[in-house]
Amino acid sequence: MECVVQGIIETQHVEALEILLQGLCGVHRERLRIHELCLKSGPNLGLVASEVRLLCDLEQPEPTWTVRHIGGAMRGAGAEQLSVLVRTLAESKVSKNALRLFYSLGYKLDHELLRVGFAFHFQRGAQITVTVSSVNKMLKLHTTDEAVPVTPGIQLVEVTAPASSENYTEVVAAVSSFCEYLAPLLHLSKPGVSTGVVPTAAAAAASLMSDGDEDGDGDGKEVVWHILLSCGLLQY
Repeated sequence: MECVVQGIIETQHVEALEILLQGLCGVHRERLRIHELCLKSGPNLGLVASEVRLLCDLEQPEPTWTVRHIGGAMRGAGAEQLSVLVRTLAESKVSKNALRLFYSLGYKLDHELLRVGFAFHFQRGAQITVTVSSVNKMLKLHTTDEAVPVTPGIQLVEVTAPASSENYTEVVAAVSSFCEYLAPLLHLSKPGVSTGVVPTAAAAAASLMSDGDEDGDGDGKEVVWHILLSCGLLQY
């Protein structure tokens, strides 16, 4: 299972978001360059359509491949009250021949994307991953070098954490708590729920960019507290 929320941020504020994340997480970012291929099953594989995603990590010296299947979301009154989407997820490392295999099974390429940005991986009540990336489309099949932004000036932010049927409530709480720290810059919600940019983003970004890490210790904690105070999320 996986807990996930998404949001968008203007590209001009991404550097400020990175500063905030650095202070909150205490770890260095990892560069992100993922070629994502969405495959859908043909009629020969049954009446119920199946969708899988092949992810090629282009940041590795030798590109690595992962197959991912995103299942259904948790349903019911309890799930609707959660601020985080809980859904089933299965993924595994595969060889570079995986695309050829799925084609032979009757899957067809629906669309492909190139995600370019960075990610933070850290422990904060749960194993949380934050990715910030521009989503790009290919003008020609598989031509990642010629990819162009789908939404120029806007980047996608996604917060995810693995969970199980036994601990998902704790993971949801951890993700929700962490997202509150990002509220001055962006609003995070369940995938598919459009929230747009937040009105405090410009002021919060300007404060982050001007303050920096004043004591030089590299943790950026004083910046985080200053932003939360200035945006009214904390009280003296």
